[in-house]
Amino acid sequence: MARTREFDEEKALDAAMQLFWEKGYEATSLSDLTSRMRIQRPSIYSAFGGKKELFEAALRKYLMSHASHVRTKLQNNPSVKDAFRTFFDEIITEEFTDGRSRGCFCINTMVELAPHDEKFEILTREHQMYLSVIFQETIERGIQSGELEARINAKALSQSLIVSLIGLTVIIKSRPERSFVDNSIEMILTLLK
Repeated sequence: MARTREFDEEKALDAAMQLFWEKGYEATSLSDLTSRMRIQRPSIYSAFGGKKELFEAALRKYLMSHASHVRTKLQNNPSVKDAFRTFFDEIITEEFTDGRSRGCFCINTMVELAPHDEKFEILTREHQMYLSVIFQETIERGIQSGELEARINAKALSQSLIVSLIGLTVIIKSRPERSFVDNSIEMILTLLK
């Protein structure tokens, strides 16, 4: 007879996600994970597999949540320009207010693991492409409403905004002057004119 789990798997996965997000894959030890998740090593192996499988599960959970969050943020504002401004401003404000720049879990993984692990290369690339589609749909809505010029190439613009987002998220980890980032966002947003 199989034993029932004595812990909440979703809460444990959330705790692992937060820890991996803060420290990265390599810097997170199994001891760190058991402490944060409040479960023993055998339970980690039984529920999730090894450290890499747990990391993948945590990343997949983040990617689903992040994509849903981005879609909601961009769709809930009737103005496409305001939606993107708010989106970028909130990212920057969060990073500068938090005091500990975690960045984006996906982008952190792209930098740390994707160059060396095909699975994480594919996962992070797919997320970038999915976000690009969300951005493109938002831009197309702006073109249809007349807020954005009809001549705009929605696909190319969405991809440019994704590249800008990734670049900003990476550079913020080095704690540049806020004005440096704010000026960059102003230039990025001119693409929407």
